[in-house]
Amino acid sequence: MSEITVKELMERMPKAFLPEKAKGVEAVIQYHLSGEEGGDWIIAIKDGQCTVEEGVAENPTLTLEADAQDYKDVILGKLDGMAAFMQGKLKLKGNLNLAMKLTSFFKMR
Repeated sequence: MSEITVKELMERMPKAFLPEKAKGVEAVIQYHLSGEEGGDWIIAIKDGQCTVEEGVAENPTLTLEADAQDYKDVILGKLDGMAAFMQGKLKLKGNLNLAMKLTSFFKMR
């Protein structure tokens, strides 16, 4: 089985979104991913909906910077998100409370 791409992961996010876990959450999350599959992505959560698009948000609630491979490893459960953050592999700016809850809003596996 070939490994999933960042683009495929991003496209799955709206389907994997668990609106009941994100009640009352309004957020714009900017992903800046570097490396082979790098790119800029905007994930917006509002009114129980999650949308994903490529691009750069003007005023994100949270910005996440990582190497695309490290990001995939966190999402796929190969790398602990907190450990990645502590090791400097994941850089976060903005609402860190949101960052802690973010993974619970999605059923990725």
